[in-house]
Amino acid sequence: MTDTAADEATSVAGDPFAALADVFAGRRALLLEDDPALAEHVADRLLAAGFAAVERFEAGEAALEAAQTRPYDILILDRLTAGLDGLETLKRLRSAPGVSSDAPALMLTALTGERQRVEGLLGGADDYLSKPIGDEELLARIAAQLRRVARRSKAVSTDLTNGPFRLSPGARTLKLKTPDGERLIDLSPLEFAIVSELMTARGQPVTKTMLWDRCWVEWTFLPDNFINIIDARISALRRRLKEQTPEIGEDLHPLIVAARSQSLVFRDLDPA
Repeated sequence: MTDTAADEATSVAGDPFAALADVFAGRRALLLEDDPALAEHVADRLLAAGFAAVERFEAGEAALEAAQTRPYDILILDRLTAGLDGLETLKRLRSAPGVSSDAPALMLTALTGERQRVEGLLGGADDYLSKPIGDEELLARIAAQLRRVARRSKAVSTDLTNGPFRLSPGARTLKLKTPDGERLIDLSPLEFAIVSELMTARGQPVTKTMLWDRCWVEWTFLPDNFINIIDARISALRRRLKEQTPEIGEDLHPLIVAARSQSLVFRDLDPA
C-alpha cells in the first residue's frame, strides 16, 4: 500500500479536532484585533470549539488593563493595532505582576518576516502565527499551548505512556513494553522529536507547520516544499516504527496517521 493510500485508509475515523472540545471547555481567551470582521470570525470559531468566553479588544491599552485584572487562559494578539500595539502590550504585561501575566500568548499578524518573528518571540510570545491562518491550524496551535501549561502545572513524572510505548523526554528515549521487559526503539534525534510532539498531543492533531517549527529547528525559514520534506520523513518513520515493533498488530500500522488540514496524529493505543 502506498503512503497516500495508507493516509486515506488510516485517517482517524473520528474527527481528532472534535476532541479539542475537552481541552477548550471552560477556557477564556483575550483577543486583541482591530479588524472587526476577523475578530468576530476568530471569536465565533473559538466559542464553537468549546471556549466559555472570548473577550475582544481593538486597542492595546484596554487589552492590557483587562489582562492585568482578569484571568485568561490564552492571549491572541495582533501586532498592528491603534495606540499600544500587540507586541508592546505583551511586553508590558510580561514585565509587571498581573492576573494573566503568565498566560500563553500567540501573535496573529501580517508582519511575517524573520526579524518580526524573532522580535515577537523575544518579546514574550509563545507562538507566532501569520495571517491568513486556517481555523484548524489556529485551534491546534492554541491547544498545544494549553497542553503545555497543563503539563507544567502537574508535579508528575515527565514520562508519557501510550499503550506499550513509554516516552522519556529527559532521557530522549522511546521504549516498547514486551513480555521480556522493555526494548529501546532506535530513532534519530529528528525522529524522536517528531514522535515526542505527536505522543505529547495524546491523540489530538498536530499540524505539519507546527511540526516544522518544533522539530526542524535548524531551519530559520519555511521553505516552499516543507510539506514534501515532512511527508518524506514521516513515510520513513512509519516504516522504521513498523520494522521495530513486530508485536503490534498489522491493523494498527501505520502508527502515525493523517488527520484533516495537513495534520498528523499518533494512534491512541491505550485500551478503551
